[in-house]
Amino acid sequence: MNIHEFQAKQLFQNYGIPIPDGKQATTANSAGQIALELGGEGWVVKAQVHAGGRGKVGGVKLAKSFAEVIEHATAMLGKRLVTIQTDSAGLPINSLLIEKIYAIKRELYLSVLVDRGSERIIFIASAAGGMDIETVAHETPERIISVQVHPAAGLQAYQCRKVAYALGLKGQQHKSLQKIMQGMYDLFLAKDASQIEINPLIETYDGDLLALDAKINFDDNAVAIHPDILAMKDPAQEDDKENEAQRFGLNYITLDGNIGCMVNGAGLAMATMDLVKLKGGLPANFLDVGGGTNVEKVCEAFKLILSDTSVKAVLVNIFGGIVKCDVIASGILAAIEQVHVTVPVVVRLEGTNVEEGRALLSNTGLKIYAADDLAHAAEQVVKLAEAV
Repeated sequence: MNIHEFQAKQLFQNYGIPIPDGKQATTANSAGQIALELGGEGWVVKAQVHAGGRGKVGGVKLAKSFAEVIEHATAMLGKRLVTIQTDSAGLPINSLLIEKIYAIKRELYLSVLVDRGSERIIFIASAAGGMDIETVAHETPERIISVQVHPAAGLQAYQCRKVAYALGLKGQQHKSLQKIMQGMYDLFLAKDASQIEINPLIETYDGDLLALDAKINFDDNAVAIHPDILAMKDPAQEDDKENEAQRFGLNYITLDGNIGCMVNGAGLAMATMDLVKLKGGLPANFLDVGGGTNVEKVCEAFKLILSDTSVKAVLVNIFGGIVKCDVIASGILAAIEQVHVTVPVVVRLEGTNVEEGRALLSNTGLKIYAADDLAHAAEQVVKLAEAV
């Protein structure tokens, strides 16, 4: 789960991580009032969307007067921002972050995440802040430093000093960085984050360190035990169908193709999508109905798939283990009846109660096509989609 920058900075403040003076605004007039309250000779107006690359497409603007703050706020609010991390529709700008401008001496990079290879929490830092860390890693990997934290020992002072030396920090800045890293580590553990990133972490001409930007991702499997984090969720920044899927325990992601896919199991779903692509088709979605599905969930899954008007055919690929094939077949028939499915549906069933499932789907008079194996099913659904 993602949150907005202003929300991430609120959490930073709670954990002793220094941030610029700023406040969220939801109207142009409130943006101007916030700038007045902050004082100073310049402000930055930041669009609050769940995507990076805002500054390159007009989502971050500098203002030298209150009038300019209001002007930028008016231009942003209510619009949609398209960045390299969004689709062509972009994301809605419903709020802004207004902050004072600080004179920047250097921009640094600092993040903490889970390194699954070593099964450790790892800090990644670089003196090349303000850039895409992937580009730095590819072109100048020597500019990146990492330290792994042992779960029994926790973050150690010597590890913070190692990072500070690598970043070229001096004197009191070592203690400042240690405080920031400890705050990030404590926040990471306390709130079950999956990544915390500060890019850039700036050094001012006074020698202070400030988190100029803030990005936090949380483990979706853990947010249920953190109601304060769950309350920060902004459904407007997410796909409507994906939000609807979560209500029914379905894992759904919208894609750009025209072949709807309904599969049980994430691995099988990905393999199914790959095979559809291999056969010349384009999946319209990723949809995992889960291992313990039922008729209601299958009905909702069909409704989700068919709410996408670009879908020309549907491929159902079920391996009956925990979920029985006859249950899936009953769900398919119920869904087709409820939703009035008009596009062809190719069904490949295998596993527990497969014969009963196939019998339910045969001789229905509906546009249901049975397939004995996955390769045949993928070929069939691609041809049907092309023929529509």
